Amino acid sequence: MLKNESRVLSIISHVTFLVFLAVCILPFILLVSASLTDQTAILVHGYSFIPSVFSTAAYEYLFARGTDILRAYGVTVFITVVGTAIGLAVCVLLAYPLSRKETPHRNLIMFLVFFTMLFHGGLVPWYLVWTQLFDIKNTIWALVFPGLLTNGFYIMLMRTFFQNTIPNDLIESARLDGASEYRILWSVVVPLSTPVLATIGLFTAIMYWNDWQNGMIYITNPKLFSIQNLLQRIMQDIQFINANLGDRADSALQQMPSESVRMAIAVIGSLPILLAYPFFQKYFVKGIMIGAIKG
Repeated sequence: MLKNESRVLSIISHVTFLVFLAVCILPFILLVSASLTDQTAILVHGYSFIPSVFSTAAYEYLFARGTDILRAYGVTVFITVVGTAIGLAVCVLLAYPLSRKETPHRNLIMFLVFFTMLFHGGLVPWYLVWTQLFDIKNTIWALVFPGLLTNGFYIMLMRTFFQNTIPNDLIESARLDGASEYRILWSVVVPLSTPVLATIGLFTAIMYWNDWQNGMIYITNPKLFSIQNLLQRIMQDIQFINANLGDRADSALQQMPSESVRMAIAVIGSLPILLAYPFFQKYFVKGIMIGAIKG
């Protein structure tokens, strides 16, 4: 009897997860299909999961600006890799001391970290600090430092992981062997923290990859546009033509696949990070489960 009930529950669980999978994957399939559909067919027949009239005009239109696209991808890859690496290093260097009971004033420091999750100074002082005090406007670092480098939630998540997962006896043993605090951190703690590092690293990388706000606020040099900023500006150019040129733009608009370009922009912007996700999935799940346990 119990065996039959277990089998029924297993079937229900599998069906439920398949439904959730379909809900998640079908919109992306529709997105890709629309990006490969002829502009006129979209206007006449609407969107469909199978292109009614296959066309690569949207991608041809975007990659006609091939040099700009490649440069923007290069900028995005750079800020994603460098920003994620620096962000993880800062997060580890702050979270590990906060996880140790012997750290002086750790409760005060933890309160300040938590405070940043609740309150923000606002855009104007934020802009003035980074442009007037640090003078990073129109530099690559304007896409790395403001807003994305550290996150209070990630610090708390990593601190909880260290407290619940790294045995005190192991750290004390390393101290008795003469290891310094830095040696303990990099040779003992970090190698045992792969799940939480991969989890926070993935979150941080996704934020850097999808970030458009810093580029919009701090960057006016086209050579420093990230892929998200470049695609956003292409979309704004199309919307400007549609909104302001009217009948004078008819011939141009007939050759400009505006609807399918919107979908192609979404595909180009999201596909690389989607392809990278499966490589981090096992660490992602483990890190979330362990880091979510209250310390």
